[in-house]
Amino acid sequence: MFLCCWLVLGALIPLTLSTDPGVKVKLTAKGLEYGRQLGMVSIQEKLKTIQVPDFSGNQRVTPIGKVKYSLTNLKIVDVGLPTSSVALVPGTGVRLSIGKAFIRLHGNWRVKFLRIIKNSGSFDLSVSDLTVGTSIAVESDETGRPAVNTVDCAATVGSANIKFHGGASWLYNLFRKFIDKAIRRALERQICPLVTNAISDLNPQLKTLNVLAKVDKHAEIEYSMVSSPAVTASSLELGLKGEFYNIGKKQEPPFSAAAFNLPPQADSMLYIGLSAFTANSAAFVYSAAGALSLYVTDDMVPPASPFRLNTNTFGVFIPQIAQRFLGLTMKLLVKTVKPPVVTFEPNNTMVKASGTVTAYAIHPNSTLSPLFVLNLESSVSAQPFLSEMRVAGRVSLNKWVGLLNSIFRMVLRAVVIPVLNVQLAKGYPLPAIGKMQLVNTQLQVLKDYMLIGTDVQFNSIHGASRG
Repeated sequence: MFLCCWLVLGALIPLTLSTDPGVKVKLTAKGLEYGRQLGMVSIQEKLKTIQVPDFSGNQRVTPIGKVKYSLTNLKIVDVGLPTSSVALVPGTGVRLSIGKAFIRLHGNWRVKFLRIIKNSGSFDLSVSDLTVGTSIAVESDETGRPAVNTVDCAATVGSANIKFHGGASWLYNLFRKFIDKAIRRALERQICPLVTNAISDLNPQLKTLNVLAKVDKHAEIEYSMVSSPAVTASSLELGLKGEFYNIGKKQEPPFSAAAFNLPPQADSMLYIGLSAFTANSAAFVYSAAGALSLYVTDDMVPPASPFRLNTNTFGVFIPQIAQRFLGLTMKLLVKTVKPPVVTFEPNNTMVKASGTVTAYAIHPNSTLSPLFVLNLESSVSAQPFLSEMRVAGRVSLNKWVGLLNSIFRMVLRAVVIPVLNVQLAKGYPLPAIGKMQLVNTQLQVLKDYMLIGTDVQFNSIHGASRG
């Protein structure tokens, strides 16, 4: 899987949008080095598939005269890529360089001379000082997913050393320079196409990028690019849309993403910045879907609580309730009246919500009688965390403004907040490709965004490769 660890996320480049991103991804020099390591494995396997054609011809050798020769069954026995590097070209793309590579082959030879004398044997060929240089472009396909291709490639074979074994191998030694040159040319013609194929082999894997990732039955999140990558000498930064939508319905929220900048950190392979816009687009979507509401019944209240959801309890605060609906159980409908607002400050995530609590008395025949509607303003502190490839969280109640404070604070703390935390713990997916995993991960809450610093691990067709 060639260069997958750092081209994985950096390849999505539709150029038609100009909005600020909700999510930013930065690949560092450490990530590029991990990509180089994975890439060399793929290229090495490709070069092992080189097919060197059989050679045959005539050569005049003094004093024997005309010699007919053939070299057949040339097979690659070893490929080495001891030196390689990958570099970012500011404003352009990626440059891959391979040096001091070698290829070893084995084959058979056969000669005929003086019209009647035939002989045969084997030979070993060592090709050294092989160099490859290639530039890689990253594009967006028609679905908004990445596609890679080779812009240019050059390969040279510095020298070839051939050693013949058996029979009249001395004859070949008389014109080995001619054979060396022919074999070097044959190898040079095949190296760049194979490297290009190794790069092209990325495309089926890149098509697994979750440009539109389902979150749950209500929402999905879009990770298409909103601008071209920003390439510097030390990093490649991407701007992703990072916006939630109701499934099957793209309704834009009444706000847009604000610009933000990632810090100049480089200790991890990958940095992902998740802005408040992304979180607030989620709040907008779930509010529009009617998912931010909950019926609370007495069996959901902890048994040890002194407050019960019945008309006797609420009659202490509102006597008319006990007078008109004596001894009845109650249920509460807690819901937001507008999307909650999420803010990020250093080491602090706050969520403010405006809502209502509608109380009902439950008659023995299960019919409901509305009792009152209470407006409320509340805020919670959120603690985001990572769960595998998903961003999750939990909240705790900060304050409550409204009537009947003690009862509704209990309802929120004991019932609503735990139900909400169960849903938040499920999280939403990060942008990823294939079997990408995060390791050595840290999460910080900064001004207007969360920052994830992480190394990555890919489990490819060649096995697990750990960063």
